[in-house]
Amino acid sequence: MSDQIKHECGIAFIRLLKPLSFYQEKYGTSLYGLNKLYLLMEKQHNRGQDGAGIATIKLDVKPGNRYISRHRSMEKNAVQDIFSYVMRKFAVIEKEQPELLKDAEWLKEHVSFTGEVLLGHLRYGTHGNNSIEACHPFLRQNNWMTRNLMIAGNFNMTNVDELLQQLYDLGQHPKERADTVTVLEKIGHFLDDENQFLFNKFKREGYDNNEISQLIGNQLNVNRILQKSAKTWDGGYTIAGIFGHGDAFVLRDPAGIRPAYYYHDDEIFVAASERPALQTAFNIKIGQVKEIEPGHALIIKKDGTISDEIFREPVEKKACSFERIYFSRGSDADIYKERKKLGNLLCPKILEHVNHDLEHTVFSYIPNTAEVSFYGLVEGLHAYTKQTQRDALINSRDNLTDEELDRILKITPRVEKLAIKDAKMRTFITQDAERSDMVAHVYDTTYGLIKRDVDTLVAMDDSIVRGTTLKQSILRIFDRLGPVKIVIVSSAPQIRYPDCYGIDMSKMGEFVAFNAAISLLRERKMDNVITAVYNKCQAQANAPKEEVINHVKEIYAPFTPEEISDKIAQIITPKEVSAKVEVIYQTLEGLHEACPDHLGDWYFSGDYPTPGGNKVVNRAFMNWMEGKNARAYV
Repeated sequence: MSDQIKHECGIAFIRLLKPLSFYQEKYGTSLYGLNKLYLLMEKQHNRGQDGAGIATIKLDVKPGNRYISRHRSMEKNAVQDIFSYVMRKFAVIEKEQPELLKDAEWLKEHVSFTGEVLLGHLRYGTHGNNSIEACHPFLRQNNWMTRNLMIAGNFNMTNVDELLQQLYDLGQHPKERADTVTVLEKIGHFLDDENQFLFNKFKREGYDNNEISQLIGNQLNVNRILQKSAKTWDGGYTIAGIFGHGDAFVLRDPAGIRPAYYYHDDEIFVAASERPALQTAFNIKIGQVKEIEPGHALIIKKDGTISDEIFREPVEKKACSFERIYFSRGSDADIYKERKKLGNLLCPKILEHVNHDLEHTVFSYIPNTAEVSFYGLVEGLHAYTKQTQRDALINSRDNLTDEELDRILKITPRVEKLAIKDAKMRTFITQDAERSDMVAHVYDTTYGLIKRDVDTLVAMDDSIVRGTTLKQSILRIFDRLGPVKIVIVSSAPQIRYPDCYGIDMSKMGEFVAFNAAISLLRERKMDNVITAVYNKCQAQANAPKEEVINHVKEIYAPFTPEEISDKIAQIITPKEVSAKVEVIYQTLEGLHEACPDHLGDWYFSGDYPTPGGNKVVNRAFMNWMEGKNARAYV
């Protein structure tokens, strides 16, 4: 992707179903869970590089001993930093008393992070709140074991103000206006309620307090807590949580917006945000990894019992398509095929733009995430070439000369790697403040492959958000090669609307497609459309989210996708670029054909999967009209 965007986050959850001594005996280490947690997090480091955290809970610990361990980091390599910190404890033991590393019971009793329930998190700070307090897992502490709560998740709620008001109405005073706090306190409140309900019940039945504590742990109704907690959540979320006594859960929102996968056997239960991480860490086949269904919670009781329960009624599944286009690792078998399909589907339109002239066209891609979709395009080009050669041979079969045969067989796509990403420079400019000054140097190019003033250059990108890097860097370096035309191809459709479920795309003015539509309206003396949309958004500003309509669609309605693409080409073309620039986008129909199981396309279509989405998009438009550089939700 030429424009870097962030998203939150990645989770890793492990529940060991056997005593630690089992793993020592079978795998030669009592640190089996920690080792696997490290692998799961490393294999998902693409999902978060602004911070990380891990936590563990020990089961059946005697009173007076610590059973919760947690460590978080904001270091540059946060995962390595965390595990270096944790493993230092074991390094000391290995040096001084190495035989104790094989004593699972001793380790559990004397060393932190040797619990049977483990939770890890990788964080991308999408909105500038980069502090250690913002790193998951979050902990809600209590002296009653069954009232302790830890959560970590990949989530964003659109209705934080509404959720905060509900907490105020309960008499609480949340310390922060953030969805992480509201989710933690919501679950915590109903966890307290469930504890109190069971305490009163068992007290009436004549049990003493120590007996009651054990009974509460055994009979805590996890799904009832989750049902009450999530009743008014509006957003996309995958959340993993652990109660202090050892019950745990992993849940997914009713529309399946955010991804969640799991695997379990008689030794272990594991869950993660991405399927390949589970496959790699546990050496399992793709068919053994299951997807958590929308609206479902996988509940793992302290005794190891696992159940799959509905905590909120599922709605139409709208799994995030951007996960498939860009965010998730392309090593997933299905994602790899889908990205290739996205590139392949664009082949006919690209050939039209270059007049089917393969001899004078060079095909390339913008590193690195567009590489797989580019392979799909190349496959489509080769298929077209074979058909072209076949037709030419049939047409010339009666008078085919050696020269004509050579000419026909010579037809082949010119595929080259023209753009080279400078990894060191990219690391240097990850902070927004320096981006505009340094972005021009993020890419370098390969010289000598373009016939100056003759060739057309086609470059595949996976998506175009702002168009900043194209304008400030890529088009400039490509133009130095001397092509007569540069065609930028996006394997994703035009990004027209903000996201509010965890992707850092929240401001209307950042979208080059939106700026193109506004420019067209103004050029055609249709400013009244802009004003009318603003007035409609204002009229619904305080309406219940369930009644709100996405009025911003009217900004795009007067124009065809091609008209907007042409205007985008004008916007992103620097004045000094000599080559003609054209932009081709994937269609919504093509996206759905390539990714049939991930139909969440609100950033392209404006069709939000939750009512809060419509409220957010209207607020984002009003912010733009009012000159407010702020996102449209908390």
